[in-house]
This record gives sequence, C-alpha cells and structure tokens, in this order.
Amino acid sequence: MEFLKINGGFGEGGGQIVRTALTLSCITKKPIVVENIRKNRSNPGLKAQHVTAIKILQKICNAKTEGVAIGSTSFRFSPENVREIKLSENVGTAGSISLILQTIIPVSAICKKELDLSVIGGTDVLWSPTMDYTRYILGEAYARFGIDVSLDVIKRGYYPKGGGKVNVKVHPSHIKSVSLTKRKTKNLRLFCTFSKLPEKIIEQKINELKSRLEEKFLVETIMKKEEAIDPGSSLLIASIDDNSIIGIDSTYDKQNGGFDLDLTKITENNLGVDENLADMIVLPASLSNDLSIFCVPKISKHLETNLYVTSKITGCRYGVGKLRDGYEIRIEGTSHSGIQQ
Repeated sequence: MEFLKINGGFGEGGGQIVRTALTLSCITKKPIVVENIRKNRSNPGLKAQHVTAIKILQKICNAKTEGVAIGSTSFRFSPENVREIKLSENVGTAGSISLILQTIIPVSAICKKELDLSVIGGTDVLWSPTMDYTRYILGEAYARFGIDVSLDVIKRGYYPKGGGKVNVKVHPSHIKSVSLTKRKTKNLRLFCTFSKLPEKIIEQKINELKSRLEEKFLVETIMKKEEAIDPGSSLLIASIDDNSIIGIDSTYDKQNGGFDLDLTKITENNLGVDENLADMIVLPASLSNDLSIFCVPKISKHLETNLYVTSKITGCRYGVGKLRDGYEIRIEGTSHSGIQQ
C-alpha cells in the first residue's frame, strides 16, 4: 500500500495540517503518513483533541492506524469506505470540540453518510474557535457550500476541566462552490455566553464593546447564562450577508478581567471572509464542482498551510491575487471521484 507523505512541519506547523490531511484522506480514500507533527510548537506531537478526532474517524471509515497516541510526532492512517454511524466520545480534557468537528463534519457530509455524534470536551478554549464561532460563522459557511449539519450545545466546557457537551447531526450533502467577496451589511450580532461569573461584570464588558461598535454599526446583543463545570465566558461578533461571512471571537480572560479582541478585524474588514474562516473553507472549496472565490484581508499561515495540503491531496488548483485592501483566493474544485461512496 502506497502512503501519501505529509510534512506536518510545513507552514505554521500546527494541528491544522493533521486535521485537513485526515479529513481529505477519508474523503478521497488515500492512505497518509503525517510526520513532524506540530514541529513548530513548544509541546510537539498529537494532543488529546487530535487523538479523539482520529479515533472518531477510525470508526467512521474502518481505518487502520499506526502511531496514534498523545505526543506522537508521526502516524499512519489508512481509511476504507465512510459509513453511517452513531457515536459518543469524550476527549477527557478541555481539548477543543470545535477543532474535532472541523475534522469530522466534512467527511460524513461530503461522502453522503448520516452521522449522529455526541462529544464531551472543551467548547470554548484558548487557541481554537469558540463553539458559537463554529455554530454561527463556520456553520453558515458550511451551509453555503451545501453541507447539511445541525449543532446543539448541551453544556459549556471551559478550561481546565472541560466537560462541555455538543450533539452533532450531519446529513448527506451535495457540495457546491461559493462566492464571498464583499461585505455590504452594517448590522452586527454580538453573542455572549457565560457560566459561574458575575452577570454584572460580563454585561459591563459587553456594553463597553457595543458602545464602540455602535459608532459605525447597528448592533444586536444576545447574552445567555449557561451551565458549565468551570467559570468562563465566550464572545462572538458576527457580520453576515449574502456575499460575506465575517466573525471575531474570544474567551474571557479571568486574570485580566476582559475579552481580548481586535475590533478592527470586523469594523475595517469590508471583504468576504475573516482570516480565520478563510483557511477553514479551503477544504470544501477544493471538493466542489466549480470555481469558488473569496476575499480576505490577510493571508495567514493557516491559509497557506491548507492551500498546500488540499492541493497535494485533491489535486485542486488555486490562485492568490492582490487587492487594494486584501487578497482574492480562487479555488477550482475537483469534485473528487473518491467521494462517490
């Protein structure tokens, strides 16, 4: 069996390569070996959320694996056909459920198989998208691509114990291309969820942010107190219209007492997507049956990495063009024959 070799140290050298390579391996049925995993991190190797994602995918497509363990810097993954399945998994830490879902959802959707999944872990943790970003921003982008998924947050999970629970249902989907090039709306929605923190303090922080945003935008605020084991809070500011999907998010810093947000990333971005969403939509774009176009203010290392991995595995073609206020990304999807299972 010939394995496609993926260098996990390419580009930003983090977990993004692992997630994208796994997803595309399942969809295209190409065996992979990933080496130098998270080479550029202070604690290299697979983390709990990566191992959980691999275990879930192993069950979804009867994959054979080697070297899958926390801290492992290389592994092999050889998938068979994706199947309809119902699963319950526990990360066992506050490892990010959002990052796991990025890996899992496209596999079942694009391979046209039902998935009923319940995951316990971290819903809103550092260095990963908050669950509301996943639900409202990435979820909206998935819908535009034709990916049919519903996501229900049962319980929030913050660092250090996690314990959050999310139920996910993925339905067979037909992937189509998208165009996200220029924002037109002046409406924003501000979502805030908090657990075991004083409501007055959270409300004060939200009102301060809202006051700054209302200089240029109409702002709708949605605050919700939710159950969790540890105290915590997360915030999402979203801007969505027919031709753009933009969001910024943050978790509450209990030490400094606030949300760490660069508001200019939403107030000054008049293009189609934010820089975080840009790298997340490369994968579905690479497997659509036409040309997808999206515009982004900045080319992140994550975006460079995903363009590299998807083109290596799927053979999709892409181009990057400079704009006055950002970049235009064009991806010619392959509609790979391996997804017809």
